[in-house]
Amino acid sequence: MNRKLMLMTVAIIATATAQAQYVTYNHDSPKQNQITVMETGAGSLTPELYYWALHNKYKKSAAAKNKLGFRTTAGINLYNQTDEAESIDSALVSRAKIEALNVADRQADIAWLAEGDKINGQMERMKRNIDRILPAGGTPEDRERWTEYYHVFQCAIDATRDAYMPNAQRKKEYLRIYDDVVQQNEILVSYLAKRQNATLTSNLLNATSDRTLDKGSVIREAMSRWNESRLAVRGSQSGGSSGGDGEESVNR
Repeated sequence: MNRKLMLMTVAIIATATAQAQYVTYNHDSPKQNQITVMETGAGSLTPELYYWALHNKYKKSAAAKNKLGFRTTAGINLYNQTDEAESIDSALVSRAKIEALNVADRQADIAWLAEGDKINGQMERMKRNIDRILPAGGTPEDRERWTEYYHVFQCAIDATRDAYMPNAQRKKEYLRIYDDVVQQNEILVSYLAKRQNATLTSNLLNATSDRTLDKGSVIREAMSRWNESRLAVRGSQSGGSSGGDGEESVNR
């Protein structure tokens, strides 16, 4: 009995498995005909009465409006564009090479290697001159003004070094900055010279105004020096020897 139940169970499972593996395919001929007409234009639309009654206009033009004709036309047009596409590709490749060189030229700051030392030299000179403003008699406001000038030039240098521009244009900017720094340095040196001369003149005038002149003491000192010189001359004349020719020697 158990054996019969087992055999029946196996048979049922096998039947179910066979049914599950069966491919269900219901062929729809009218639908296939419609797809064939749409794709290639071959065949006919069925059922005839359905399309004649409800889609008669579409039925008359469906074969002529198939996708195969459009695909063929598109392929021909694409083939005709091969030469144009190759020329465009060549132009794009050539342009890409030029742009690669431009990018390399803009990223490598070669101009700074040529002009950086002299610009830094002028900036250091300007900084030293700014530090001389207060010792030369300038005001803190003057020093602050020239310090702002220094920061303006430093900002221009940093902006030029960080800018995305070719080295030819970058070098022009560096030379403009250099000329401006040199010009401002000359003005600053002239300012320092004027302040220094004004300070020295003021010191001399202050020293002269504070000095008191004792004219009597000056006269007495002068008379004392004159008497000492006169006595020294007379003493040398009396102690001198006379020669046979009547000439006397005077030691002064």
